[in-house]
Amino acid sequence: MKKIFLFITLLSSLSVKADHIKVMVTDVDDPNIQAAMEATITVLLDEANAAQAAGRELDCSHLHLADGVSTSLSMLWENTPFMCEDTELVLRALTTSTGWQVRNIPLMMRPIGGNFNEREYHEAVLDFDRKGHIESLHLTIDQQLYMQVIKSNLEMTDLRRRQLILDYVERFRTAYNEKNKNFLEDIFSDDALIITGKVVTQRTKDGIKLPDKIIYKKQGKREYLNSLFAIFDNNGRINVSFDEIEVMRHPTRSDFYGVTLHQGYSSFKKNGAQGYHDDGYVFLLWDFQNEQHPQIHVRTWQPDAFDQTGSGQKTRIPKDQVLSLADFDIDDD
Repeated sequence: MKKIFLFITLLSSLSVKADHIKVMVTDVDDPNIQAAMEATITVLLDEANAAQAAGRELDCSHLHLADGVSTSLSMLWENTPFMCEDTELVLRALTTSTGWQVRNIPLMMRPIGGNFNEREYHEAVLDFDRKGHIESLHLTIDQQLYMQVIKSNLEMTDLRRRQLILDYVERFRTAYNEKNKNFLEDIFSDDALIITGKVVTQRTKDGIKLPDKIIYKKQGKREYLNSLFAIFDNNGRINVSFDEIEVMRHPTRSDFYGVTLHQGYSSFKKNGAQGYHDDGYVFLLWDFQNEQHPQIHVRTWQPDAFDQTGSGQKTRIPKDQVLSLADFDIDDD
C-alpha cells in the first residue's frame, strides 16, 4: 500500500502546474488505484501538451512505463504527435481480465515542424494492470462501433473474447499509424494469405466505357510486408481508420473469427502533403487459439465502390460481394 501512495505522490508532484489537465476516472473499486490511474493519465497528457508547445520529443521516463509501452508511445509520437485540448476529463474504466481499460481519451493529432492538411481528432485507450500501471496505449475505433460488437452477434456469448478481438483490431489499426513493423511481423502468421483487389478501367477499341473490373493479387506475408514497410519508409505518416465492423465466429472452429472492416487509408508525404488515399473493405481471419499471441491467417482488401455498369459513376460494392469468413476454408490440424 505504501508503494501506491508513493507512486501517487510522485505523479502529483510532477503534474502540479497551472494548466494541468484534471482527470476523473470512474468505476474503479479501489480508491488508491483510481487515484494512481487519474494521476498517470494527467501526467501523460500534460507531458504531451508540454512537448507540443516546446516542439520537442515526448519524455515519459518519469512514468516508469514498460518497454513495450514506451516504444509504442515513441513511435506514435514520431509519426503522429498528439495533444489533448480538453482541460477536464471524466473517463469510465472498464474491467478486463488483467485490470482496467480506459477508453475515449480525446487526442488531437498535430505535427511538430510540419503541416497536416488538417488537425485530426482521434481517441485513445489505455490498459492498466491491477496495480494501476499502464500496460498499453493504442488508438480506438468509434465508441458506437465498439458497443455494436459488444452487444450484438448473439452466437458470440463470450464477452471477454469479444473485448479481446476488438482490442487486437485497435492494436492492428494503431500499428499502421505507428509504423510498428515488429507488431505486424508478429501478428501475421508465417503462412498468411494476402489478397488485394485493384480496379481496372475497361474500354472498347472505339473508346466506349465498359464496366470496371477488379483484379485480385495474392501475396505471402513476406512479399506484403516488404512492400508495406517500403511505404512506411517513404512516407511521413500513415493514417488508418475503421468506420464499420462486423465480427463472426467460425461455425465449427470456435477459436477462429472473421472480422470485416470498412477502412479509410491515407498516406502523407514527409513534407505533410496528402499522398495516396483509398477506401475499401478489409477482411481479417483471426486465430485466437493462443490468446496471448493471436495470428492473422488471411487479410483481404477490396475497393468499396467502382463503376459496375460502364456509366462512369461509381457505386458501392454489394455486401454479398465483400469477402468474408464464408469464402475461406480452415483446415483441421
